[in-house]
Amino acid sequence: MNRNTKYTLLLLICSAIIYSSCKTPALVQAPNAKEAPAAFENKNADTASSGLIQWRNFFTDKYLIALIDTALKNNQELNITLQEIEIARNDIRIRKGQLLPKAGAGSTAGIEKVGRYTSQGAGDASADITPGKGVPEWLPNLQGGVFASWEADVWKKLRNSEQAAADRYLSTVEGRNFVVTNLIAEIANAYYELLALDNQLDIVQQNIKLQQNALEVVRIQKQAAAANELAVKKFEAEVLGSQSLEYDLNQKIKAKENELNYLLGRYPQLIERDKKGLLNLMPSQVIAGIPSQLLSNRPDIKQAELDLAATKLDVKIAKAEFYPQFNISAGLGLQAFNPIYLVKFPESLLFSLAGDVAGPLINKSAIKAEYYSANARQIQAVYNYERTILNAYVEVSTELSNIQNLQQQYGLKAKQVDTLVASVNISTELFKAARADYLEVLLTQRDALDTKLELIETKLKQFNSVTNVYRALGGGWK
Repeated sequence: MNRNTKYTLLLLICSAIIYSSCKTPALVQAPNAKEAPAAFENKNADTASSGLIQWRNFFTDKYLIALIDTALKNNQELNITLQEIEIARNDIRIRKGQLLPKAGAGSTAGIEKVGRYTSQGAGDASADITPGKGVPEWLPNLQGGVFASWEADVWKKLRNSEQAAADRYLSTVEGRNFVVTNLIAEIANAYYELLALDNQLDIVQQNIKLQQNALEVVRIQKQAAAANELAVKKFEAEVLGSQSLEYDLNQKIKAKENELNYLLGRYPQLIERDKKGLLNLMPSQVIAGIPSQLLSNRPDIKQAELDLAATKLDVKIAKAEFYPQFNISAGLGLQAFNPIYLVKFPESLLFSLAGDVAGPLINKSAIKAEYYSANARQIQAVYNYERTILNAYVEVSTELSNIQNLQQQYGLKAKQVDTLVASVNISTELFKAARADYLEVLLTQRDALDTKLELIETKLKQFNSVTNVYRALGGGWK
């Protein structure tokens, strides 16, 4: 076979490899994400948004601000997320290092003896070497030098891999921001729940005193034959029920304090707060803005968007596996079987330079499977991005409606409380004058207590709804 024939055969083989490698299977196209509505329901398209307000300015309670500050330093979940960011940052360094040549230095030392009746042994035995410099039967091998290899990123596989790692790093940063947003909202909600329990406990304790006074009245009436033992037992049972409720609220307060301490990353201790006057507090005013602002305000949406960008690059990376790879390697060093010969130049000089191209030719099923999987993950990311936007819009819409309805509900509930408090006073006076039955007094007191507790619950829901819509608008992480 002459030289031209060899070159022609080599060219045909390389052409077959390149053609086979560059032929990639078709993919299902990823759908385009749907756009959000221009404005929220029953809201004008106002670009002002409460989600842009810094949390220190949105929450005004000094005790709550101190709790949030502590949680942002000590919360374990947040600190775990920070380590995920560090892992993602190091992954960028790994991908960036793959773009650079790999270089190293090393040395080896060994010894070998080959059989006489082998090609190497026969060649050594017949070699004409100057006396005293013959190849020993037990042949040492001393070698040292530097070497390098480099993959030419012709198809941008390594650069796309680096960019995908960068997108995932930014995604973890947004994930951390989302954790911060949820953590602040969770602490605020738990804090308001604790205040509500404090106020409910105060109401129950006041009601116990009222019931005990009524019990003393009915006992006096019994002595005067104006009431019977049944009335006394009924009032005693009512007092005992309220006292039982008092212990239940004490336990709920302790559990809520422990929950807050857990979020703050510390062992159980007293939560400093102003226990009085929840009904006199007013939740912050909320401005919804426009839905498109959620794309830039909400960390979970930005995280889903970055994940989508990374999966698109993953498809390109998987596609590059079908193409041939181009590698260059080189080495430079010294080699001899005797240490004194290592300094003999150029006889001991070792040098190599090689370039190679390789690509998949026959069995490409594994590469196709990874290619299809990468595309499926990209389609998943599109749907996840779309779902995240939809969830954000629904959350904001629900909480905005909740704020409006709770405001109306609270006004009516407050009027109901005032009416029942007046009814308690009237029924008590009528009972003292023997003009009302004791059951009317008991039922009126019970209704008044239940309604007062419900009023506290409604006020709590107002605070929670405002906090939730602030979180839904993407507030808290900035």
